Amino acid sequence: MTLIRSLLAVVLAASLSGLAAAQEGKLKIATVDMQQLFKEYYRTNDAQKQINIERARIQKDNNDRLTRIRELESNLGTLRKQIEDPAISDQKKQALFKDWQMQQQEGIALDRERREFLQRKNQALNETMVQRMKGILNEIRKLVEEQAKGENYDYVFDKSGLSTSQVPFLLYTKDATDITAGLLKDLNKDAPPESLKPVEDSGKAPLTPDAPGDDK
Repeated sequence: MTLIRSLLAVVLAASLSGLAAAQEGKLKIATVDMQQLFKEYYRTNDAQKQINIERARIQKDNNDRLTRIRELESNLGTLRKQIEDPAISDQKKQALFKDWQMQQQEGIALDRERREFLQRKNQALNETMVQRMKGILNEIRKLVEEQAKGENYDYVFDKSGLSTSQVPFLLYTKDATDITAGLLKDLNKDAPPESLKPVEDSGKAPLTPDAPGDDK
């Protein structure tokens, strides 16, 4: 979640008549939990489902490639045993050894292609995830700014933001209004029912740049 925290660890401030309010000694301050808005926004849920589908597709393709490679490994083991059999003639051994070399080279090429495939697909998936995260966060931030202006807040602070030392940025605010619940309601007001269902646990953190591992 490092990328998400970096994007969220920004103070969301709307300076609305701030100077006049400061002169009077009264500031209208609100707080918002950007992490919660991001996690519980239905578009984040939809994006996670799409990422999981693509992740599963990549893993299936990788498994299919591994199946073929393992078949070749099994064949190579069988050929080696035949080559080492003293009852087989030298001429037959030479033919078997030639076959063994060809299948070994095929296996090496297939495994190299599989690894390149994984690297290429993982990189593309990571880039897609990053762009989707940024788009969703920008949409949420825009809504926060609109409400801040509408409610005439001087400052809106992200209470989920962390400093570079991973310490909460906002430790205390006096008389601050938490506007998270209202914003979340607005974000999900047009959500299809199926989009509000939680994503099944796939063992992956939500919208992280992880992708299928390189099975060996």
